[in-house]
Amino acid sequence: MGLLEASNVVAGYGQTEILHGVSITVEPGEMVTIIGPNGCGKSTLMKAIVGLVKVRSGIVRFQDTDISGYPPEQIVQTRLCYVPQSNNVFASLSIRENLEMGAFTRDDDYRSRIEEMFRLFPDLAMQPGRKAGTLSGGQRQMLAIARAMMLDPVLLLLDEPSAGLSPAMMGTVFERIREVNQAGVALLLVEQNAREALRMSDRGYILVAGENRLEDAGKDLLSNPEVARLYLGG
Repeated sequence: MGLLEASNVVAGYGQTEILHGVSITVEPGEMVTIIGPNGCGKSTLMKAIVGLVKVRSGIVRFQDTDISGYPPEQIVQTRLCYVPQSNNVFASLSIRENLEMGAFTRDDDYRSRIEEMFRLFPDLAMQPGRKAGTLSGGQRQMLAIARAMMLDPVLLLLDEPSAGLSPAMMGTVFERIREVNQAGVALLLVEQNAREALRMSDRGYILVAGENRLEDAGKDLLSNPEVARLYLGG
């Protein structure tokens, strides 16, 4: 059994069905990227996995437990964490206070975990009292990831972590994501910079119109000329 197994997931908003039976798996320690055209259901799948969108049919299993009907606050306690694309930090709180908020379900002394996050994200350690609302886009993304890491997840879902970043900051964020994965955390990414994400990933999925189109090793998707032409900009 995989760490995460989403099988034939159907989900959507109101009367609109976005996902028409999507299936993916993530193994322990893997990095997996989902790519596809805008509106294909990538973010909806993420939200369905973490309970923000109702799974109408199909099953989401995490660590051999069916979490399909779990609310988000219960899913977080299973050590499956999600970082949305936007509005992912508390702008009026400091860097340290954001990290403390990330530890809200912990009942132990989490101060050592904060120091671990400062070592992993040195940009955040320089001014721990700085308000999150004054950070650059890349620094905010790193803070959002670090806050999710406060719960010591075994699987981290990242929705468009490089969106809107400069090329230099994008490289820094991707490097931190690599380090998170190398520390043993499995990652599931939705990413607009598909080439870089696939280059880092063990495997990738292509979604089209709410359905699975292709699954392969990251390097094989990169070298597939049809994939490059249709989904990677040539």
